[in-house]
Amino acid sequence: MSDQVLDQEIVPPGTPAAVPARRLRRLEWAAITGVMAREIINFKAAWKQGAFASTVQPVVYLLAFGLGLGTIVNKVDGRDYIDYVATGTVATAVLFSTAFNAMFGSFVKREFQRTYDAILSTPVDVEELVTAEVLWLALRGGLFGCVPILVGICFGLNPAWTTLLVPFVAMLTGFGFAAIGTLISAVVRSIDDFSYVTSALFTPLFLVAGTFFPLTGLPLSLEIVAELNPLHHCVELVRDCTFGVLDATDLLRTGALVLFAAGSWWGAVNRTRARLVS
Repeated sequence: MSDQVLDQEIVPPGTPAAVPARRLRRLEWAAITGVMAREIINFKAAWKQGAFASTVQPVVYLLAFGLGLGTIVNKVDGRDYIDYVATGTVATAVLFSTAFNAMFGSFVKREFQRTYDAILSTPVDVEELVTAEVLWLALRGGLFGCVPILVGICFGLNPAWTTLLVPFVAMLTGFGFAAIGTLISAVVRSIDDFSYVTSALFTPLFLVAGTFFPLTGLPLSLEIVAELNPLHHCVELVRDCTFGVLDATDLLRTGALVLFAAGSWWGAVNRTRARLVS
């Protein structure tokens, strides 16, 4: 018997042929939905508190500015001021319900509760973990972002049928800001550092977004900054959808939000992986 025959593995009769292992994709939908299911279960246990915290503050801004300044400022850009603020406050609701929840939530689950360690011990990788949490917050942002529009309707806002696109604009914006919150959480060393981020980043973005006043009268430098502000693109898209005046510029704004979401997700995944390894 030759050496070649001796080296061959003897396979018992009836043994099925070996099937090559299935190559997993970078993102497995089963893993993403599994992590999202956990978030949904937790949300069901405390949905009242989450909904209250994410919607009341934007509604307070809406009522304070829309009804307060609305008695002094009747029209802005040809719109009733209450309608102008109601459509602009959508971006505020999205910011509050995504970025802040992502910052504090991911930091606590990673550093204190060690939830991420437990999840990553299952067939879930960092990309799927971050994608699931960001996607869940984006869905919440799309839902909570519609609240100011509903309040505006109660005060006389007459939306066009294209208002049905507002939840999708809010979800896209929310995905980007949820990823930014996750990225920031993976960068800072202490939970107390979030106060610097809120004051130095989110507050300026919130103020220079065209929510409460038009930006056309600002200095040119601030107008350029505003065009780089994702919240400003969200505000303009929501207004155009609500008033039914969509044009080609809105495609560019949508593209800017897509780039913002993709870049923020990439940064969140890489920084979270590096933080977990360290």
